[in-house]
Amino acid sequence: MKSAYQSIKEACYEANMQLPQLGLVLFTFGNASVADRSAGVFAIKPSGVPYAMLKPEDIVIVDFEAVVVEGNKRPSSDTKTHAVLYKYWENVGGIVHTHSTYATAWAQTQLDIPILGTTHADHLTVDVPCAPPMDDAMIKGNYEHETGFQIMTDFKRRNYSYEEVEMILVGNHAPFTWGKSVEKAVYNSAVLEEVARMAYLSVTIRPDVPRLKDALIQKHYQRKHGTDAYYGQ
Repeated sequence: MKSAYQSIKEACYEANMQLPQLGLVLFTFGNASVADRSAGVFAIKPSGVPYAMLKPEDIVIVDFEAVVVEGNKRPSSDTKTHAVLYKYWENVGGIVHTHSTYATAWAQTQLDIPILGTTHADHLTVDVPCAPPMDDAMIKGNYEHETGFQIMTDFKRRNYSYEEVEMILVGNHAPFTWGKSVEKAVYNSAVLEEVARMAYLSVTIRPDVPRLKDALIQKHYQRKHGTDAYYGQ
């Protein structure tokens, strides 16, 4: 008998399987989730299951309080972070968390990824934010739950919209990305890793590399996302 949540289980499985294919995860260092807003649940990868062994039926269904609704495996250890973001950011349909090499390296420096070129500007008009590490009390508390608030607090501090900036580095940890669909979240994760790699190479070649000028930032972003966008078919 098929699960009532079969469609999001399969979508979640497919999204998770893309992560190693795109070179974004090693071993079990990552997870993707898919929300069903009408049912008030999301599907997420089970904790510690190697991608080579993962099956659609292994995917766990939880609600937006991170309570397991269906599944015989423990959900990802990052489930509470996903739950917080789904609960408070109502237009998010998919979330991806990885420890991809270059994005994680930037997270470990606690630095934003500066907007240096047009590849970055095709997707964002701002630096990729890096949320500062959480304080000791939060770390000792409900850590994964607090990580969700760590992300949202940094967006509030910067006055960023989660619908416009669909990625963040968690300081000393790793990246999270999201989107209206899990496909967009996976895409954003791959884009973030490539932007992080380009920025690393740029500052290595030229430590005083200048920030991309605003006219180019606006031109590249607007031609892809603006009201008069003309990129694509």
